[in-house]
Amino acid sequence: MTDKKTGGKKLAGLLRSRSFLPLFAAMFLGAFNDNFFRSAMAMLITYRLADETGGDARVIVTLASGVFILPFVLFSAIAGQLADKYERAGIARCTKLAEIAVMAGAVAAFYSGSVRFLMTILFLMGAQSAFFGPIKYSILPQCLKADELVGANALIETGTFLSILLGTIAGGVFVMGEGGVSSVSFLVVFIAAAGWAASLFIPRTRVVRPSLKLRFGIFGETAALVKKVIARREAAFPIFGISWFYAVGGIFTSQFPGYAKTVLGADSNVATLMLAVFSFGIGAGSIACSHLLKGEISARYTPLAAVAISALSLLLAALSAWRPAESGDLLTIWRFLLSPLNSVILLCLFGISFFGGIYIVPLYAVMQNSSSERDLAGVTACSNVMDAFFMAASAAAAALLLAAGLRIPSIFSIMAVLNLAAAKLLRGGIKV
Repeated sequence: MTDKKTGGKKLAGLLRSRSFLPLFAAMFLGAFNDNFFRSAMAMLITYRLADETGGDARVIVTLASGVFILPFVLFSAIAGQLADKYERAGIARCTKLAEIAVMAGAVAAFYSGSVRFLMTILFLMGAQSAFFGPIKYSILPQCLKADELVGANALIETGTFLSILLGTIAGGVFVMGEGGVSSVSFLVVFIAAAGWAASLFIPRTRVVRPSLKLRFGIFGETAALVKKVIARREAAFPIFGISWFYAVGGIFTSQFPGYAKTVLGADSNVATLMLAVFSFGIGAGSIACSHLLKGEISARYTPLAAVAISALSLLLAALSAWRPAESGDLLTIWRFLLSPLNSVILLCLFGISFFGGIYIVPLYAVMQNSSSERDLAGVTACSNVMDAFFMAASAAAAALLLAAGLRIPSIFSIMAVLNLAAAKLLRGGIKV
């Protein structure tokens, strides 16, 4: 049994490992670029383009989340096949090269000021990420020992949300500043190139199924993959838990710009601060989970974390309802933080995301450990499909509720109640 200090050394050792660091760097830079672009786009739409086009920024930004994750439904089954048939590090390099091309298109989209063009680039970004997804998680058991999986997943979740933290802050700050479009346009291409360079150092792995015949029927293959994987109880429940996490997280992160502006009466910098707090909380919770489990693959903390998420979400909704409406100019960060109630709201967001990190990390390790090397890419692809389905459904539901006149705090309350049901289902379905 390792103590906390030894656990920290193990995490540091993984970050120095030739078998883990290049993959981590490529993942980190890719996630940063995704969120840098998405944050810049959301701020641009919320505070500029929506007013110019006469659209509802809340609905547009919510639908944008669905546009980004739709490719995971369409292409994850094919991506899983490719990860089985070909060498996975090589596929990772190809996907990172494609990211450079997509980001070159993003430059044109930013300068055009067209919401439709930006949505098209967002879809292509999602497609690129869909092909990288099965690599990111299926390659870990090939490179690492079983007792390193929890730590590796904790680092990946921490890195993912740290990149969200940095990407969302940078995207919001850069695009709203002077010369923002030019700065963002340069950086998205540069970061994509850096991610491709990192992928060149990912160690080669054994090809799992070289004789596999590729099948490109998008809907048929996706349905067959999901049916095959979900039939296995040991895979189905971790996948459901992971997908539910992304639905809940998507509800929060997609609503922050509108929540900051219409509920809290705050400017774009406060929306960025909220995204930053949420992302930092996920990372902190992921590292805390690694120390709690000490390398053991167990989901015993997941249901309890889900209950904590619901309780804090209901508290957040209540605080938002009690908060008096702001009048006059939108609040800056400093004016926003002067209110003790606003500080409590930020603490709620941190708590929700902290328990989110404790919730999610064990589920990935359980999924990886319960699947054979031959099946893991397909299981991961199925997880991506289900993630996309849950996120698309949550985005569509949120958009419909907003269009029907519900306020964002009410959506948080509905999500909290549904999350309690999900916690009960996970408690009964996963060996904790």
